[in-house]
Formats: sequence, structure tokens, C-alpha cells
Amino acid sequence: MLTARLWPGLIVSALLGAVAVCLGATGWAQAHGLSALTVAIVLGLLAGNLLPASWTSAGGGGVAFAKQYVLRTGVILYGLRLTLQDIGHVGLTGVVIDALVICSTFLLAYVLGTRLFGLDRTTSILIGAGSAICGAAAVMATEPVVRAKPEQVTVAVSTVVLFGTVAIFLYPMLYGLHLPWGLLPAGPSAFGIYAGSTIHEVAQVFAAGRSVSADTANTAVITKLVRVMMLAPFLILLSAWLARQAQRSAAGSTAAALSPAQRAKLPIPWFAFGFIGVVLFNSLALLPRPVVSLAIDFDTFLLAMAMAALGFSTRISAIRAAGTRPLLLGCALFAWLILGGASINTLTTGWLR
Repeated sequence: MLTARLWPGLIVSALLGAVAVCLGATGWAQAHGLSALTVAIVLGLLAGNLLPASWTSAGGGGVAFAKQYVLRTGVILYGLRLTLQDIGHVGLTGVVIDALVICSTFLLAYVLGTRLFGLDRTTSILIGAGSAICGAAAVMATEPVVRAKPEQVTVAVSTVVLFGTVAIFLYPMLYGLHLPWGLLPAGPSAFGIYAGSTIHEVAQVFAAGRSVSADTANTAVITKLVRVMMLAPFLILLSAWLARQAQRSAAGSTAAALSPAQRAKLPIPWFAFGFIGVVLFNSLALLPRPVVSLAIDFDTFLLAMAMAALGFSTRISAIRAAGTRPLLLGCALFAWLILGGASINTLTTGWLR
């Protein structure tokens, strides 16, 4: 129930989210692959760290509400961007490539983050999810499952946005290099699958693909949307794995069975099932396209509002305390997406041809 104490924080989050949507729709932002979500977290950070402490504390309840309930509603409605028909456009090859890229990138993020760079498990998971699936949106969707702190989410978002932005300019250069050397999947369509399966966010995928050709951009975006569709099963599997880890931690090395009371406490991401339901419903094409388009715009606003709330509640000092280790992990994953992703694309295409 929306009580009076929630309104200040909700209003601030909504205003910041609305400004971010407007800025994200500008030609400059789209050309540079900066989505409304990226702009929103920057605006939230600025507002939360520049406004007087009395203002930020007064809006705390509404900001927390936006980070939880508005975010989950936005993730559910994100399914309106996808249909089962999208899978048919890239075929079995594209689906397998996406799955292999997601699994390998996330596992690499967890191992490198926790063992090599000494990061905490939550930050490693968030950076891994953002790099493997769909950038800031994946980080935000993963946050309720791992129960991350605001500064951990902000660090992860900043990391994946940085390297996703670099990809916008790097991938067209890679396409030019591969023509004489044959190092990457050949042809606009094959390169589109490569870009869509390895670049972080949808906006960045489109910007990079459009720099090559319209056909490359179309294939890249469709491949990326199929990759986004795998967000829901990823969250469900991640939740089950974390519950298994918690069970082992509580019972020592014995994998004891959970009681019904214990199962009720497992962090099941119900909103992920809502996401799947919306994708299935959208695949039926029952709603007119103008209605779907309007709903997508509203969903963008909700996600921007949640991202602004996240930035608003994050202290820059906490980000500084994280140091360079998250950036090193993000850089390692970016290198894997470029080199390992190219190998996965080439080998899978040859295997399934």
C-alpha cells in the first residue's frame, strides 16, 4: 500500500526516470548506445550525492519501494519486447551460440571474480550477469535474487556500461579487420549474430551493428533479444543454485533435504515467471501494435525510475571503496566476449551447418 511516507521518494525517482527517458531518446544518446537506464543511474547518483542529507533520508522509503516493486514490475513488462517468433529468425545456431556465450561468460565471471580478483560473490555474480546477458537490465533483474547492496549494483552497472560503450566503436573496427584476415564470422548476417551474442546491451548492439550495415543491425538485435529471453531461466537456475549453496553452508558438507518450512524461505524469483508469461502472451499477438508500443514506453519509464532510485541511494564513496578490481573483471570478461565469443560463433556455426 502506498503510504504518505513513500511519495517523496517515488516522486523524485519518477522525475529522474522521466528526464532519463527523454535524454535517452535523443539522437546523441542513441548514436552512442546510451540507454535511458544508463542515464537514469547517473542522474540518480548525482541527485543522491549532491542533495542535502535531510532530503535523501526523507525519500528513503519511496526510493526503496521503487528499487523493489517498481523494478520487478518493469522486468515483467520487459517481456513485451520479445516473442517466441524471435527464436525462429536466428535459428538453432543463434540459440545455441547465445546459450554457450551466457554460460561460459557467467562461469568465468564467478571464478575470476571470487578467486583471482578477490571480489565478493555478489559483485562477481552481478558483473557476470550483466556481461553475459543484457547489461544494466540483467544486473537490475539479478539484484533481488542475490539481495545485493546498492553500491554493489551500481559498481556492476557502471562496469558493464563502460565496456558495452567501448564495444560500440570497437566492433565496427573488428569487422573491418576480419575482412582480410578472416578472424571473425564472415558476412553481415554472421557478424550480426556475433555482435548480438557478445555485446552487452540492446542499444549498444544496434549502434554497433548499424555502423556495419542495416542487415547486420537487424540480425544483431534479434540475436540479442533471444539472449535477453534467456534471462528468466538464468534467474531461476541462479536462485536454485544459491539455495543449494545456502543449504550446504548450513549443513556443512552434508546435502540434507529441505523441509517445507525451509523451502518457503528460498528466494524464488517469481517475477521471472511473470516475465515468461508476458513473452508467451506477446507471442500470440493479441494486442494491437500501438498498445504494445505504448506499454514498452511505460516499461522503459518504470525501469528508468528503478535505476534512478538505485543511483539515488548509492554513495559515491562506496563505489570508490570497490577500487579497480571490478573494472579488471569487466575487462577480462570483455576480452572473453570478443575472443571466446568469436570462437564459439565459428565452431558452433561449423558444427550445426
